[in-house]
Amino acid sequence: MKNRTSFKIALAQINPALGDFEKNIKKHLDLCDKAIKKNADLIIFPELSLTGYSIKDLNFDLAINLQTNKLLKPLEDKSKKISIICGGVEEDDNYGIFNTAFYLEGGKCKFTHRKIYPPDYGMFEEMRYFSKGKSTDVCESKFGKLGIMVCEDLWHISVPLIQALKGAKVLITIAASPTRLDLNSDAKNIKNYEINSEHHKSYARLLSSYVIFCNRVGFEDGVNFWGGSEVVDPFGNVVKLAKFFDEDFIIADINLNTIRRARHQARHFVDEDVNFLKNTVKMLNDELEKM
Repeated sequence: MKNRTSFKIALAQINPALGDFEKNIKKHLDLCDKAIKKNADLIIFPELSLTGYSIKDLNFDLAINLQTNKLLKPLEDKSKKISIICGGVEEDDNYGIFNTAFYLEGGKCKFTHRKIYPPDYGMFEEMRYFSKGKSTDVCESKFGKLGIMVCEDLWHISVPLIQALKGAKVLITIAASPTRLDLNSDAKNIKNYEINSEHHKSYARLLSSYVIFCNRVGFEDGVNFWGGSEVVDPFGNVVKLAKFFDEDFIIADINLNTIRRARHQARHFVDEDVNFLKNTVKMLNDELEKM
């Protein structure tokens, strides 16, 4: 099927119920129906949207094994009407446990991205509960190639760069980004949002791509998640922004002709030299091995 030049996305900025898979599935299905009524083609949920973030030792009990259990079946069925990106815990055939983004389309789970960089600093302790993903493959979808990441992955330049070089023109990150912000402060000056949004704008401009960020909200174990989900176009403009600290549902149009215009006006990404990158990384690796 020929890829479309434009499509409509919905960002479902939610507060998942910690450890309650059934409740979260129902919420996902309800919001999928809402997105369908709004004529959205793709709906995106935050990181670990099916489980909540602070699941710790519940990770095994909540894990989805695509070969042996049918936990995603309700969403797979719904994906016959709308494509879905959601976050959950995945178990592989060796019983490794991963923080995963699932892409569902046409009645099945067509693609997974396992978080490559689960953080283990400051307040984070994901490495205690999750293995590291090892692939930066892009998702072949009916919308074209999509780059899908999970939270911290977007903070490592190599991941979005590789996905863009592999042909992804829409880079999607699902996140559970926390803050210790005083909730009485001015939401327009949220430092977490300011830093993240500048980050998204930079990637959008440098890679001449759409950057989509879907963050969660709510509290878990005294940790607050700030929301601020957004869609940034290839020129670095924020075209849609969700509320801070509250659940929200926003719709945006993705037009691949906008990417075409951006790459005509500024060729920095088109002229990216993959061989230069490959040779430089090889030399760096050789130097490190000699140390």
